Amino acid sequence: MWSDLLAALALLMIIEGVLPFLNPAGFRRGLLQVAELPDNVLRGIGLFSLLTGALALWWIRA
Repeated sequence: MWSDLLAALALLMIIEGVLPFLNPAGFRRGLLQVAELPDNVLRGIGLFSLLTGALALWWIRA
């Protein structure tokens, strides 16, 4: 179980690092735009991401 969790975290770090590595200026602009979003929009995006990830994990593991 721990090896699966660590592998998932490693993959997350790889995926998260691709955009700032390939296009740092665009990544910075995107972060600035996200910082200006209202809290309720960020919560909605977070909820959508959480539910989509949970459903994908359930589907993969089933």
